[in-house]
Formats: sequence, structure tokens, C-alpha cells
Amino acid sequence: MKIKNIFICFCLVIFGISCASESESESEISNITFPDDNAGLTLPDGFQAVKVADSLGLARHIAIAENGDMYIALRRANDGNGVVALRDTNGDGKADQKEYFGDHTGTGIGLHNGYLYASSTTKIFRYKMDENSLVPTAEPEVVIEGFPEQRQHAAKSFTFDNAGNIYVNVGAPSNSCQQEDRTKESPGQEPCPLLERHAGIWQFSTSETGQTQQEDGVRYATGLRNVVGLEWNNAQDVLYVTQHGRDQLSQNWPDLYTEEENAALPAETLYKVNKGDNFGWPYSYYDQRKDQIMLAPEYGGDGEKTLAGTKYEGKFKEPVTAFPGHWAPNALEFYNASQFPEKYHNVALIAFHGSWNRTPLPQQGYKVVYAPLDDSASNYSEFATGFSGSDQPQPGSADHRPTGLTVGPDGTLYITDDSQGTVWRVAYTGESEE
Repeated sequence: MKIKNIFICFCLVIFGISCASESESESEISNITFPDDNAGLTLPDGFQAVKVADSLGLARHIAIAENGDMYIALRRANDGNGVVALRDTNGDGKADQKEYFGDHTGTGIGLHNGYLYASSTTKIFRYKMDENSLVPTAEPEVVIEGFPEQRQHAAKSFTFDNAGNIYVNVGAPSNSCQQEDRTKESPGQEPCPLLERHAGIWQFSTSETGQTQQEDGVRYATGLRNVVGLEWNNAQDVLYVTQHGRDQLSQNWPDLYTEEENAALPAETLYKVNKGDNFGWPYSYYDQRKDQIMLAPEYGGDGEKTLAGTKYEGKFKEPVTAFPGHWAPNALEFYNASQFPEKYHNVALIAFHGSWNRTPLPQQGYKVVYAPLDDSASNYSEFATGFSGSDQPQPGSADHRPTGLTVGPDGTLYITDDSQGTVWRVAYTGESEE
């Protein structure tokens, strides 16, 4: 294998093409001893995993600097701090330096133009990075504030484009915008007033501080119940998001849905988002079994009615990919590096937090999958499993719940878990696929 790579590299150099990235990625993992059990994960042939750190706290999203330093948002404060920074000083794949900072907790975190951005449930902060320090030495600036207080779906995850904008999720503090939320046979509000400031993606500038949602935010897309995973696809120059589908079809509408249907529906969805798109919440949901957008029961649906012939027909956008219900997609990442084999290039990687409400069917999710971006609904494959510690975990009993994903500068994949605060690093170490 090494002789083959050297020959290919020699040929590339002759034609003036650098092959440094491949050599660098190989050297990045050369000092790592991968455990035989892949730190508890089940991976495709040729892949191995190492546990970078554990017991960090409730680890949510993760960002990695060009030097390999890791920054992880925490849902609950650790001794008053809501961000943890990790460094692997000897290249063995395990973090041996750990520092906590930041007096805010949340989900979103990202590095952009020399700043570390992090979110609480109502604000977006940023820290000027210090190349001489693992943790920022400057005080945080408030980039955006004024998001509404909410008890449901409050995570303010975010992403950046290449034109100086940041995109922020504002989830709906509701299941389906009923007149009495989560109440049996309560009708939906029409129009849904929550859509004014919730259930969508808002766009802001990265060049300003002190912005507010109402004064400075642009509603980029609407009709999204809750988007924890969102990522700008640099190759396509477009936004993608993963939506958490609604709950309680059979509990609230027992004459229309069985418990088994409620366990499987509605789909969790991957969407491609352009400015002005509407994805239909709360008036509709996506049924992955029928490959149809369905009219929600709160608005006259019965499990069989599509949008055909209704005032909503043609107004809502179809998903790129649809997944079984209640898997809870919490992170989205695009693999555009070269460390993994070619079949994984330019695919969407999605981390599913796992279900709690699929009774009487087994709880599911607790995995990382990859999906092509070719508009082929329900076309996806498992990439990493074994997080839950059981084939059929009970609600709340899973060992680990995947929450964050990012690709490091060497092309390896990092996965976080907000149950036990674990971070894994996944690398390809086998023969290249033909």
C-alpha cells in the first residue's frame, strides 16, 4: 500500500500536483494506537476509532482549530464554565490538556475568521483567539442577542457561509402549534403565531456585534420545527439542515394513528435550504413510508391526506433524505477531505441523538450515518454504531448519545456524546477502496 501511494505521489509531482495533504494525514495518525474494540464503536471495514476524552460534561457541538485544538460546547456548566478546550500534545490521539472557560452553556460552537463563536439559548458570543493560548484570553463579545426565552427546542446552533453571514436556528417552543400544546385533539392555530420569531433559520452578519433578532436578523427560511444540525455546504455554496419531526400523533389523535404508526412517524429530514424556503411546520409533516408531504391532523389531516387540493399544495419543500421517526438528528457535517475513501467524499454525515418516544417499538437512533446529496429520499447507510450499549435501549438508558460532529484538519472525524461527555476520533487506516 505504501509503495503504491509513493508511486502515485511521484506521478502527481511530475505533473506539478502536490500530494502533501495525504502524507500529512498519514503522519497525523501514525502515533495513534487504536484499541481493538474501536473504543466501543462499530465502524465500516478499514476504519478505526480512539477515545480522545471522556467525562467532559454534557458535550454538544464541537469545533477544531487548524492546529488540532478542540472546543466543545456544554449543555450544563462544569464548575461554572460552559466550554471545554482540549489539546493532544503528543499526537497519540488522546487529549492530555483540558481547560474549561466561558460562563454560558449551550449547543452551538464554531471557529470563523480568528474568532471562536459559542451560543447560549438566547445569545451568540465570540472570543478573539490567541495563538499562544489553548483558551481565549480576551473577554467574549455579544454578536447576537434578543432571541426569545423558550422551554422547548431552545438550542441556538449555527453555521457560517463564505460571504460574511452566520445562520442561526430558532426552534419552535411547541410540538405542533396547537391551541393547547401537546393536548389531545386540540386544533392547530391558524395562522401559527410562533412562525413570526420561531421555527426557522435567521441570517445575520459576522462583521457586527450587538445585533438582535428583531432589529438585524433576516428570516432566511421558515416552517422548521427544530434544527439542531445545520451546516453550510462549501462545495455547493448552500445551506443544509436536519429537522426534528413532531411528536404525539397517536397520543393526541388516537382515532387517526396507531401507536406503531406514532413510533415510526413522522420522518426526520435532511433539507437543502435556499432563502425564502418554507418547509411546512406545523401544517404538514413528511411520511417517509409514502414519500409524501402529509397534512397534519391539527389542520385537518387524517394520516392519509396529502397537500393535494389544499391551500398548502405546492408551497412546502421536499426533503433531500428522510429517516425514521424520532431518531433526533443533532449534528450535520459534510465530508470534503481526502483521509476517508472516495465513496465518503461529498456526503452528509449525520449524528442521531437517539429516541425516547418510540414505544411500543424499540428505541432507535444512537448512530452516525452518511447520505449522498442526490435527492434520493431514504438513501443512507450506517457509518458508526454501538453508542447505545444495547440493541434495544430503554428511554434514557443509552450509554452514549451522539450529538456533535466535525472533520479535523487532517480529515479524521470527531464525534461527541452528551450522555457521558465522550469524544471519539475516527480514521481510515485500511486499504483504499477500488
